[in-house]
Amino acid sequence: MPDEPTTIEVETRRHQMFPILSAADIARIRRFGSVRQHARGDCLFRAGDPGPGMFVVLEGTVSITQRDGLGHVVPIDHQGPGQFLAEIAQLSGRPALVDGHAETDVQTLLVPPDQLRALIIAEADLGERLVRAMILRRVALIESGASGPVLIGPPQSAGVLRVQNFLGRNGYPCHVVDATRDADAAALLEQYGESELLVVCPDGSVMPNPTEHALARCLGMVDTIAHDDLFDVVVVGAGPAGLATAVYAASEGLRVIVIDCRSFGGQAGASARIENYLGFPTGISGGALAGRAYVQAQKFGVEMLIPAQVESLDCSAAETHGRVTVLLTDGRRITARTLVIASGARYRRPEVPRLAEFEGRGIWFWASALEARLCEKQEVALVGGGNSAGQAAVFLSQHAAKVNVLVRGPSLAATMSRYLIDRIEASDNIELHPHTELLALHGDPAGGGLNGATWRNRLSGEHEDCPARNIFLFIGAVPETDWLAGCGVVLDKHGFVVTGQAARGGFPARTAAALESSVPGVFAIGDVRSGSVKRVGGAIGEGAAVVALIHQHLAAQPQADATAPATI
Repeated sequence: MPDEPTTIEVETRRHQMFPILSAADIARIRRFGSVRQHARGDCLFRAGDPGPGMFVVLEGTVSITQRDGLGHVVPIDHQGPGQFLAEIAQLSGRPALVDGHAETDVQTLLVPPDQLRALIIAEADLGERLVRAMILRRVALIESGASGPVLIGPPQSAGVLRVQNFLGRNGYPCHVVDATRDADAAALLEQYGESELLVVCPDGSVMPNPTEHALARCLGMVDTIAHDDLFDVVVVGAGPAGLATAVYAASEGLRVIVIDCRSFGGQAGASARIENYLGFPTGISGGALAGRAYVQAQKFGVEMLIPAQVESLDCSAAETHGRVTVLLTDGRRITARTLVIASGARYRRPEVPRLAEFEGRGIWFWASALEARLCEKQEVALVGGGNSAGQAAVFLSQHAAKVNVLVRGPSLAATMSRYLIDRIEASDNIELHPHTELLALHGDPAGGGLNGATWRNRLSGEHEDCPARNIFLFIGAVPETDWLAGCGVVLDKHGFVVTGQAARGGFPARTAAALESSVPGVFAIGDVRSGSVKRVGGAIGEGAAVVALIHQHLAAQPQADATAPATI
């Protein structure tokens, strides 16, 4: 008997993005949601408004469209019975990025954010399909460049690049309108005088040259809730160390809140490719690794305040009441039974005249795809000899005509991983300049920006001019610990947090835990900790290890009164 023909269906990205749920799948979802009726023309969710959760379409059809603040509407898709409406923002009830309207009378099953997280954890295989689809939908929105806020200005202006980078690092889509080519955009920009950038939010509000925090509030990226209740853990810093702490702590039932002043991922999030992280033989971008961890943390119910700036830490009740309080610059106070310092470190700014004038106008402290496009077929310079510098040099060499790498030492051997050194040595368009320091910058920040630089060989004293319009700085590390002043947390001579026995030789009545600071219940991990290895793998390992120490600390403390106010 001849073999029956077999059809092999290759699962495409679209199939993963818009899967059809079976009757059995919907039956499993029912206990987490409630049935809703929608008349033809009803709006189920609107871009810019907090999303109500995930809708599963039971009957009828829903149209999905993108809408920007300028009134442009672009159809995305039509969803019918067996399909679900949600993207990754619905895990935490963040504002929707698209509109959904009932094309016919529609019946849906609405699963609110808290129940959606419960569903994903309880129904692991189904949850995996849902999360994959939600992530791919967010990626598609980012790649389309048609949703989110509208950025009006010259595409290569410092303002546009600053906001694009901020939104990109936070996984948020945006749409850029070139004011040099679009007459309507140019007219709107002119109305606001000397603004180099206008941002139009999905609700239609217009913001000239907004700060990152103002833009985040306009987009609903960060909430304004008081957060007066008591947390088990507050994590300051959303780099690999902080996100690892959040994932492990929340997955073990602790109530966790994460605060970061700019974006998730930290310095590692800006890495073009990390190739020595266990389990990724072909490498992974820092943004992708951080993005997965960010979603994973939300899946376990971690509350995120990004961007939110920490002003100070109050440790006055750490020993007496087992509580610490973080004060934010917006006046809110976050109180927890333990605190994890994961605020990381920033790259140093060399003492080069006019450096501050050119930041964002040719001087960069990261190398993303946005900056790489600016360097296409140009000669650039990069200062630094660590792994971040090596990753950036290799990445930029794929776009720039030539990459000059300036290091103060004799070689890269003492500061960079061997695989990166080999990659640099194999690149025809990367030139290493040992014993070299950046001396001067040339150009007009208000005009064309940076148009050249001068550096000096520290041994020979010889000067060299370079027409680099873009220079990338990856030198040293300055710990982000200013917010700890006055709290009694011991720092080393370089400003990094001292932990373990060295913190103060042990606390009264007990020995200091390995990752614990001089203040009981306050821990430090990752780049901000004195003696850390300054590697992504090490940071993630410390994030996992500190959770065991947190459990030990909490077990030794009297149980907090759930009805007591969290403020001190």
